Order: sequence, then structure tokens, then C-alpha cells
Amino acid sequence: METTEGPSRVEGDSISEFAVGFSEAVRSLFSAGSVTDTLVSVVELAVNTIEGCDYAGLFLLDAGVVTTPVHTDPIVVEVDALQHQSNEGPCLDAIAHRLIFYADDLNKDLRWLDFAPRATRAGIRSVLALPLSARTERGTLNLYARYPSAFGVVDRAKAAILVSMASLAISVAHSHEDEERRAANLHAALSSRETIGEALGILIERERITAQQAFDILRRASQHLNVKLREVAQNLVDTGEDPDTGERSSRDGRAGRSDRSRGSSS
Repeated sequence: METTEGPSRVEGDSISEFAVGFSEAVRSLFSAGSVTDTLVSVVELAVNTIEGCDYAGLFLLDAGVVTTPVHTDPIVVEVDALQHQSNEGPCLDAIAHRLIFYADDLNKDLRWLDFAPRATRAGIRSVLALPLSARTERGTLNLYARYPSAFGVVDRAKAAILVSMASLAISVAHSHEDEERRAANLHAALSSRETIGEALGILIERERITAQQAFDILRRASQHLNVKLREVAQNLVDTGEDPDTGERSSRDGRAGRSDRSRGSSS
């Protein structure tokens, strides 16, 4: 009598294959790095993991202007431009209504009477537009196909999961970049304070003045030269030259005029 331990494994199980593929997709999305790299990874995954998808791109809304920062083929930019020109289309509707829009066959679709026939002539028959849910990005993931009825139920389910994970990955990438930017700004601020402190020390020692008087010299030089105060301080630290406040040249000019006046009166 044969016995088995645990459930039997079915080779080629479509659900298992989907789970494995999904895990790999998520891992690649969250390891992409920068926001730009993450966006590129999203469109590449769409083409590679969704069977009906021939081309993919991202619509992003920035200050009221819709752009296509990443795409897998120039035809995406062409079709996106058609939507801009006609001011209609599934991708624009997906952004406006925050809903998924699917055009099963643009050759028969009556929702976009201007865009649909122009897109069909460009070689696109099916479009699936899915809004991003990330708070930091407002836009859509747009999937295009050359054939009608390209995106079946499974493809649309995969796309919905992908856009959900993509939205989260983009948010994480934005947060990471914000943290790096804050760290860089903090480092620059600390470095600037250190340089200014060193410059003040040089002036205090050299001129036998107070810290406030030394700071006033740096400030006047910054205003006279029209450069940032930390740059004036850095130049003093690097070269040892006194900051140019413009006052010396003014005194020299006045002295020269006084000498000429005395010479003419004698």
C-alpha cells in the first residue's frame, strides 16, 4: 500500500507559476533603486509578464501637464501624442476618473471618436489603462496591443496586481530619494558651518577682532562679490586671502582723490 506525505506537487501548475513570476516581479520592482529606474522596471515588467501586452508606457501628471517619461517602444509616444492632440482617450480618462479603462477593440469603440480611429491607423487595437495609486505620483500604466481582444481576464488581473505593486514601489523609491536628499542637505549644512567656523577663526586670530566682527566681514564680502557666504569662507580657508568687501578699494579711491585735490591747490 502506497502512502504519500503532504499534497502532491503538480508540475506546470499555472497558479504556482504565476506566484513565482509575481514574486520575482515584486523583487525586481523594489530593488530597482531610483524613481526613474523603478518606472523603467514597471513598463519592462508589463511587457514581459502580461502576455497580451506588446508595448507599455507611463502617463504621469506633473503640474497639470501629462508626460510619458518611460516607454518600451516609440509607438507608445506616438499613441500618447494622439490622445493629447484629440484631448481624449482611455489613458486620459483613467487619470481623470481614477478607474481602469479597457478598449477591447479601438476599431469598434465609440467612446473616443477622434482618438480611436487614429490609434487604429497607427497600429494599435487594444488599450488597457490602469491608474497608479501612489500618493506621490498621479498617472497611469498604459498597455497597448496590436490585436483586438488582446487582454483577457487573466491579463487584466495581472495588470491590476502589477500596477498596485508598482504604485507602492514608486512611493518607496520617492521616500528613499527624499531621505538621501535630506541626508545630503544635512551633510552640506554641517560642512558649510564647519568651513564658516574655520574662516571666522582665521579672521579672529589674524585681525584680533570679535566673532561678530569677523562674521560681518564675511557677510559684507558675500554681498559685494554676490556669492554665497560659505563660498567666501571656503576661499579664505583655501587661499588665506582676506575677503574682498569692497571697502578697501573705496578707501583707496577716496585717498587718491584727496591727494589729487591737494596737488591742484598747491
